[in-house]
Amino acid sequence: MRSRPTPRVLVAIAVSGLLLGAAGCTSSGPDTSRPRLAKASADTVTVADASDAAARSVRVSKALFASAPGAVVARAGDTDGVRDAAKAAASAHVPVLLTTKNKSAAVARELDRLGADWYQAEGDVSVDTDVEQRKASEGGDAPESNRASRQATVVVADASADAAAVATAKAAGAKLVTMPEGVTDPAAAPDVVTALHERRQHQTVLVGAAFDALQDPEWTVRAAEGGFQLRNGGQRPFDGHRYVALYGAPGAPALGVLGEQGPEATVQRAEQVAKPYRAESDELVTPAMEVIATVAAGDAGADGDYSTELPVSTLEPYVDAAHDADMPVIIDLQPGRSDFLSQAKKYESLLKKPGVWLALDPEWRLTEDQVPLEQIGSVSASEVNEVSSWLASLVEKEGLPPKALVLHQFRLSMIQDRDALKTHPELDMLVHVDGQGSQPDKQATWKALHQGAPEGLHWGWKNFTDEDTPMLTPSQTMQDVQPTPSLVTYQ
Repeated sequence: MRSRPTPRVLVAIAVSGLLLGAAGCTSSGPDTSRPRLAKASADTVTVADASDAAARSVRVSKALFASAPGAVVARAGDTDGVRDAAKAAASAHVPVLLTTKNKSAAVARELDRLGADWYQAEGDVSVDTDVEQRKASEGGDAPESNRASRQATVVVADASADAAAVATAKAAGAKLVTMPEGVTDPAAAPDVVTALHERRQHQTVLVGAAFDALQDPEWTVRAAEGGFQLRNGGQRPFDGHRYVALYGAPGAPALGVLGEQGPEATVQRAEQVAKPYRAESDELVTPAMEVIATVAAGDAGADGDYSTELPVSTLEPYVDAAHDADMPVIIDLQPGRSDFLSQAKKYESLLKKPGVWLALDPEWRLTEDQVPLEQIGSVSASEVNEVSSWLASLVEKEGLPPKALVLHQFRLSMIQDRDALKTHPELDMLVHVDGQGSQPDKQATWKALHQGAPEGLHWGWKNFTDEDTPMLTPSQTMQDVQPTPSLVTYQ
């Protein structure tokens, strides 16, 4: 039996026939007739991802309500009962709780936590509780809120599977957002990202068994609250997006088409190169840039690493022009005798920006006795993992949207122990097959690299304007290269 507030009453104390004192206090305890919203800071993220709807209904009630005069209870799986419960809860502004067959203990505990005086049962429901079972009063007061208990944003993976949680959210006055069908990552849902950004001063509740797959829900929500979206919507680089990019180094036409013009002209040229792909693609096509930040050199240089590191100031005009045009930029590293992580950290200021991604080119990752163009380099999975862990940590720490990590490869030996590559929720990893020459040779390389590749990798293809014999047209690229690449670059 719950303890309840006891009203204070007028007390008269007589000693020797004299009235010595009287207490005229008529104040009362908390008003239990009106629901109160749970207190939560704006950065609070609650995930109701249990495998059964009953557990999720209780979790959502706890997240949204600090107290309520009552609740409406139905049995999980009883569609009619849940529907009727939702109507009653909406009118009374109280939660909907679900029981499962022969299991009502969680509901009883939640009624006790809410301080409920009653519960209404819909359908075949039995709850072992001292709380009175009766019909809810119509037209109850809306939940009381204050600065510490603003209405939440509730993101639901499947509104039909969580009809009870949806009803509770509505009763609490929450902003309700439903994920697109078949999409389980908020970063891949443009409308969800927009809603979380607009309501970044409110707590977030994620509801649905599908959200169990989210490895870092707090970062996912924080990144969405930042508001950045790719040109065609969403934040996940390769989820429903395809890119056509110009490759090269600023001011170096010999290294690729990007270096044949300045930043603004590169944007215009990238738009024109990407345009024919839109008619051929079943996914939205966005132009992009891949800018070589460290260029493998024929001489050792002052630091002896056979790699020329361009200053950040040289790359910034390209990054800024791409940002203004809603284009992603890929920072490409050719480390020579240096290592990828050391070079990546030199460009941390750029990688802290949304839409700036990273590429590692193992062809130019050399040992102490190798020289560019004399040997083809390689990288171990452990070194790639060091970079991916650092980059993922940067994304998480800064609350950035997901980034792409591109690995160039045209020989199996270029990425050693490829099966040992680690994945991170903050990164989409893509293998960019960038061999040049005849189309039969390129297709053979493409197929060979796909064999035995780790699951979850995305794939890219490079068209060489001078070295390919012949270079594929956009239509041929989309039809002949299978599976269809998520990234096509031009060098």
